[in-house]
Amino acid sequence: MGQIEWAMWANEQALASGLILITGGIVATAGQFTQWYLGAYSIGQKYLTRVVKLFGPLTRNYYIRAFLHLGLAVPAGFLLATILGTACLAIASGIYLLAAIRGEQWSPIEPKLKERPQIGATIKQPPSNPPPRPPAEARKKPSEEEAAGVSPGGPQENPMPVTDEVV
Repeated sequence: MGQIEWAMWANEQALASGLILITGGIVATAGQFTQWYLGAYSIGQKYLTRVVKLFGPLTRNYYIRAFLHLGLAVPAGFLLATILGTACLAIASGIYLLAAIRGEQWSPIEPKLKERPQIGATIKQPPSNPPPRPPAEARKKPSEEEAAGVSPGGPQENPMPVTDEVV
């Protein structure tokens, strides 16, 4: 049985907590809660991926990432609209810590450039015989004997006598 990749679950949890934080931040900011500026802080969480990628090797370490997420969760914990996102981010921090203990390493997922095939290489020859075509097994090329008109088993005799009687 394979091992669990804890960092993948931490990434999913952090993504979900980020969406919950943004939603709570929008509610807090639009509703002009008493500490609405913490809601505005939560809206800015969506730029965290760019920051993580910018710091490169420093943030690839899951120990650092666990404490970074835990630290980012603290300010949003003082506002009711963002408390659920804070709890989710704290859970993600714990999962990142578990991934670090297990020795996992982060590497960014980059989009792969697809090679465009050459136009001439993709064009195939049209079929030589018109439809309906027999299955591939029936389309085998005839052997040399069959092409010459000789059946492979030699001439065949009809077991029933055939007479040409016109009635």
